[in-house]
Amino acid sequence: MTCVMAIANQKGGVGKTTTAINLGAALAAKGERVLLVDCDAQGNASSGLGVRVVDAEATLYGFLCHDVPPPLHRPVDSLPLWLLPSNPTLAAAEWELAAQSGAETVLAHKMDGLWQDFDAIILDCPPSLGLLTVNSLCAAQSVLIPLQCEYFAMEGLTLLLETIRKIKMRWNPHLRIRGIVLTMFDRRNNLCHQVAMEVRQHLGGRVFKTMIPRNVRLSECPSHGLPITVYDRNSAGARAYMALADELLETERCGG
Repeated sequence: MTCVMAIANQKGGVGKTTTAINLGAALAAKGERVLLVDCDAQGNASSGLGVRVVDAEATLYGFLCHDVPPPLHRPVDSLPLWLLPSNPTLAAAEWELAAQSGAETVLAHKMDGLWQDFDAIILDCPPSLGLLTVNSLCAAQSVLIPLQCEYFAMEGLTLLLETIRKIKMRWNPHLRIRGIVLTMFDRRNNLCHQVAMEVRQHLGGRVFKTMIPRNVRLSECPSHGLPITVYDRNSAGARAYMALADELLETERCGG
């Protein structure tokens, strides 16, 4: 069964797109056929894999709004990783979708024909709780939430959890929280350790054992258009995302 997993957090700068790209690449490195869908008009998941598309019709926007066949790219020849890219024209999709009946579930219906081709589909959500994020959560079976190891880590999490609850009740009863992954962890910083301890105390088994460290190589790899597992497979960032992929694969694929 294909796992469709949204990576969501309306708070910006938490490592969401970094996680979408590099977890997808890590799963692909372990033999999974992975599709990464860039659901953010900023298009960072696309540019982070070296894909920059000018034509709006050759992006998620065309696929969502104009019945264009999914314009898939394979950015890294050595990995079974595909990308459905986005660019800033996707911002117009919020308006166009809002005018449609069943606006919240358009992506879910569009993706029906993609499931059988992949082992995992990862949806990189925008840093908001707008219609594109709602579409992603309605299309997903599970949600992975990146949470940074900083003072305001819990800020906004309650609102996201409430949004997930409402979507589960109204449109997607099968949606569940796959887990919370702590990002930007600096082992030299006492505050990071304190935040990590408090998050685990409050959220318990929902938090993955693997923590994603602050890592210079992770910051560098998007400018080269490569995932960390290709850019520097021996870096701390690469090892962390491979370990996170192992955690996902060791448990029920879309369980929680």
